[in-house]
Amino acid sequence: MLHFQQNKVNKESLELLENVSGNLPSQCINERAAFKPTQDVLQLPVAQKENAKVAIQEILQEIFNIFSKNLTQSAWDATSIVRFQNGLYQQIQRLEACLRAQTEKGLTNPESQDLQITSRRVKKYFQGIDAFLKEKQYSLCAWEIIRVEIHRCFVLIDKLTRKLRN
Repeated sequence: MLHFQQNKVNKESLELLENVSGNLPSQCINERAAFKPTQDVLQLPVAQKENAKVAIQEILQEIFNIFSKNLTQSAWDATSIVRFQNGLYQQIQRLEACLRAQTEKGLTNPESQDLQITSRRVKKYFQGIDAFLKEKQYSLCAWEIIRVEIHRCFVLIDKLTRKLRN
């Protein structure tokens, strides 16, 4: 059930993310090269289902945090942003409930070193995104570049979601 819900919400989130803005403005292409994340989120080691769930939950939480920041210069559709944030929030809640239930049953150890490493890697990656936005003073170009980068995160979430099915 979690796999099905995550797949559906992931698809909806990607559509909303695509619809909030048009294409990357040409004046932003040069700034794209300035964004160099300290870590590639697509390289997370997530061999186990529990690790995949933690990674998905952490990525969604960090995306929610990023899109709760200063969006005033983004010129994006406000209704789509709110719907995007609501979808993220609902999925975060579902994943937290799932992980909590697994912990209570003794199926997941939130103190496991693998889970903590995954969580730290995701947070470090998103700290780079946050630093980029701050450095560029939350400009339109910075938000457009990050929107493209967040799309890559949803590609990873889709990949991780497939692991949950197995």
